[in-house]
Amino acid sequence: MNHRNPTPLRPRVRPALAAALASALVLPPLALPAASPAFAQTKPTNLADLVDQVADAVVNISATQTIEDKGGGAMPDLPKGTPFDEMFEEFFKNHGGKARPRAQKAQSLGSGFVIDASGIVITNNHVVGDANDIVVIFNDGRKLKAKVLGKDSKVDVAVLKVESDKPLKTVKFGDSDKARVGDGVMAVGNPFGLGETVTSGILSARNRNIDSGPYDDFLQTDASINKGNSGGPLFNLQGEVIGINTAILSPSGGSIGIGFATPSSTVQPVIAQLQQFHETRRGWLGVRIQPVDDTIAESLGLGKARGALVAGVDDKGPAKPAGLKAGDVIVKFDGKDIKESRDLPRTVASTPVGKAVDVVVVRNGQEVTKSVTLGRLEDGEKTAEVVSAEDSAAGESAVGKALGMEFGSLNDEARKTFKVKDSVKGVVVTSVEGGSAAAERGLRPGDVIEEVNHQAVEKPADLTKALDAAKKADAKKPALLLVANGDGLARFVAVPVQ
Repeated sequence: MNHRNPTPLRPRVRPALAAALASALVLPPLALPAASPAFAQTKPTNLADLVDQVADAVVNISATQTIEDKGGGAMPDLPKGTPFDEMFEEFFKNHGGKARPRAQKAQSLGSGFVIDASGIVITNNHVVGDANDIVVIFNDGRKLKAKVLGKDSKVDVAVLKVESDKPLKTVKFGDSDKARVGDGVMAVGNPFGLGETVTSGILSARNRNIDSGPYDDFLQTDASINKGNSGGPLFNLQGEVIGINTAILSPSGGSIGIGFATPSSTVQPVIAQLQQFHETRRGWLGVRIQPVDDTIAESLGLGKARGALVAGVDDKGPAKPAGLKAGDVIVKFDGKDIKESRDLPRTVASTPVGKAVDVVVVRNGQEVTKSVTLGRLEDGEKTAEVVSAEDSAAGESAVGKALGMEFGSLNDEARKTFKVKDSVKGVVVTSVEGGSAAAERGLRPGDVIEEVNHQAVEKPADLTKALDAAKKADAKKPALLLVANGDGLARFVAVPVQ
């Protein structure tokens, strides 16, 4: 690793998946029929004209962070997730955390592009991090100091401003929603600090979720991008920016043909807010959601897995007075279909604060429309977070004896034993048999069962009665349990009652 020249594009995507891909077999190509000339897009053999059109608007970015030594020998508390923290950790590891010079510097090199002739430059948030000094380097060799107008870690974008004595060459955003898999694309950036470099390929996939943030919706490309391409533009063949190169999947740290760009449709509203307000102003619904799997869909009579299941409603959020309830499945928001749970946070966040929107939910097998006036996410309220069954199962669990578990009254002793807050009501799970239906669905001792099929349970007899009723009604249909942990964080669990 070159400690003087680190590059910020992060091969941080799913280590387990990366390892699996690294060892995957290479299969022979399939013999496919020739595509119809009317629909096939021929990849150009010469992109020189396109490069001439956009090259001067693409820039290199040098960001330097200085950490002052205030006399202690311990390693400073550095921000995580930036290109700087790895370098400082390595330095102090080599020096045993002992006395060091008065100040240490780390430099990060990345890419960016100009969208306004007055000097507005776009890059990734992780390129600039908490840098004390940012320099934008243009294709003609000019170096201009930049200040940060605003940045956002959730979609990993930063807006910079430079002062130039002459108008700057710019590029425009295109509509990433119109880009199709197979379309030709071109990436321009500063890989490994080499300077402006052009690579090309196709759009390999859309709507990729790489678990890097709450609004993942990446474009995937096989155009070669590497460390240092972070913040650079991904162009369509009309010279429009349809994405910002952000991450790669790579066991080695270099390009293996799987790169990810944040779509222009995702970043443009955020950039506009950062330019105007120097901060983001996202819409807020005030619900906790979880995915709808096939078992939960069956228990709710949805027919197929779709939408976002409301696991809880914030008492201070906009959803509460609008009448949304735990157990509702949100299938449409402001006219947009919610196909899966991760669609909802992204859609809500991009909706203006204060806007009254129609939210369509499935409740008791019927579609119901509620009108909600959105609040602002940044006002210290909870985000509409996606809680997967696997993640939320840690430290939680629930349900009864017929399902392979024992449960009891939530008395003072039980609250003390399992550390359950007074505000949590229901029946506490005291033990779970390994390999049982309850165990397989993530239920554990200390979980509190609050509802069975939307009916509240307060004592063990209520739970037993509700489970028996569910079995008699339809033994093939799973029972839908509302299960809370000791702090009251609830989730739905569908458990077979056969």
